[in-house]
Parts: sequence; C-alpha cells; structure tokens
Amino acid sequence: MKAYVFPGQGAQFTGMGQDLYNDSASAKALFEEANDILGFRLSDVMFTGDEQELKETKITQPAIFLHSIVKVKEAGNAFQPEGVAGHSLGEFSALVAAGAMDFADGLQLVHARALAMQEACELQQSTMAAVIGMEDQAVIDVLGKVTGEIVVPANFNSPGQLVISGSVPGIEQASALLQEAGAKKVVQLVVGGAFHSPLMQPAQDKLAAAIEATNFHAPSCPVYQNVDAKPHTDPTEIKANLVAQLTAPVRWTQTVQQMAADGYTEFIEAGGKGSVLRGLIRRIDRKLASDSL
Repeated sequence: MKAYVFPGQGAQFTGMGQDLYNDSASAKALFEEANDILGFRLSDVMFTGDEQELKETKITQPAIFLHSIVKVKEAGNAFQPEGVAGHSLGEFSALVAAGAMDFADGLQLVHARALAMQEACELQQSTMAAVIGMEDQAVIDVLGKVTGEIVVPANFNSPGQLVISGSVPGIEQASALLQEAGAKKVVQLVVGGAFHSPLMQPAQDKLAAAIEATNFHAPSCPVYQNVDAKPHTDPTEIKANLVAQLTAPVRWTQTVQQMAADGYTEFIEAGGKGSVLRGLIRRIDRKLASDSL
C-alpha cells in the first residue's frame, strides 16, 4: 500500500515553491489565495526570504503547509493515498490532503497555531536538543534525573535520534547528564522554543478553541496521528488528537512502524525539501520504499 507523508518545521528552504508558482496557473492561484487569507504575501518570503526569515515559526509553518498542499494539488489524479501521516505541523497538511479539512480552514488553523506557539515561546526561554546514538528508553531514564526544570522527550524521530524539549537550564542540565550516560552527541537545535512540551500549554489553550470551531470531515483514508501513532478517521478523535499534539511528543518512529505493520510499503514525501522524512523512514525500516512528489 502507498502512503503520503508530510514534513514539519526544518523542511523549509529559500525559493520553495517558486518553480510551481512560475510554471503553473493553478499553483499560482493557490499561492495568491493563501496570501489573501493570511493578509500578507507569504509567497514573497518563501521565494526570496533568507534562512533566518524562513525559520520564524509564524512563517515556517504556513510556508511548509502551503508548499505541501500545492504539491498535492499539482499531482492531480496521481495523488491517490491509501494512508497519510504528518510530522508535527505536517499532520495539518496530511489532514487537508486527505479531505478532512478544507484548504482555507487548514491554513487559518496553521497560522493560528504558529502565532500561538510564537507567543508561548516568548513567555519563557526554552529550546530543544537532538540526542544521537542512545536508545529511547535510556534517554527517558536520564531525563527523569533532571531536577527543578522541565525537560521531556519531544520527537521520536528514528531509532537513535530523539529530540528533547524544555527550559534552557533544563536542556543544559539534561545534555550534561546524557553525555555522561553515553549519548554519542547532544546537539542544541536552533528553534524558537520548547515545542511538544508542557511549555506549549498556553498555545494549546488558544488552539483548542480554534480547532473546535473548525469544520472537520471524515478523511478519504486513515490519518496516522502523532500522539498515538494510530490510524484515525473519526473527526471528533482527530480534533482531540490535534489539540493534544502541541504538548505531547511526536511519535514518528512508532507511526512508521505501525504503518509498516498495517501493510504500507511505499512512502511518498510531499512538500519541503522532500528528503527529511525519507531519511527518517530509511533509518526506521530499510525495507520500506520512499520517494517524493
């Protein structure tokens, strides 16, 4: 079976989507629709913005979402997913691609999510770090030894790569403990804050109301969601999982493993660089085929 997967933050690049905008009238129309919905020219930042501009959460999230959906629309009838999944932000792209949300509603939710997360980041200094070369449970055990600070597992990306999230002092404390415990490498990430941690609670509270007010439909295929790595088609369940996602870890390793167990053998990455999730999938299970739109 074939699944489509959608990347989150980190898949952006300068010039993303400009070829589609220049070469396709339908793609250009979708970019301009997004600009109108947002009230600013997101496409201009995507095409000519520098790396720093594209890293701003309020830009990155709608940019990657838009790029993914344009890719899907341009694929036309060739886009026939039997299942979808998205990494963090990518879950919104997956839901729109599978027909669980309209494009405009999806973009507005992504924009609201990005602004709420940006505001939450400004309330407390926080960050994330990638832990390389250590088993997931061993990392979790070490995090339990951090005192007086919030540090939690945030992204289960692939075996031997787990991203942790928390306060700056907490990440510093955890990094030292992890290196003592035998982690091959602990790399602090250049991000705005502690995504997928309890520090995102203010953003979750704001987004919950927006999600509840949005009209969701049953998707055309199962959507594997981050919070439990399981397939969902019920709009009520999907909404609840989207709300929970902001403070819960992204279980990407478990998602790909579950999809493989359910019979998915081919994964197509839609949007961004087209290689971020493919790389993780290869590390999770080398028997799985992967490509990009």
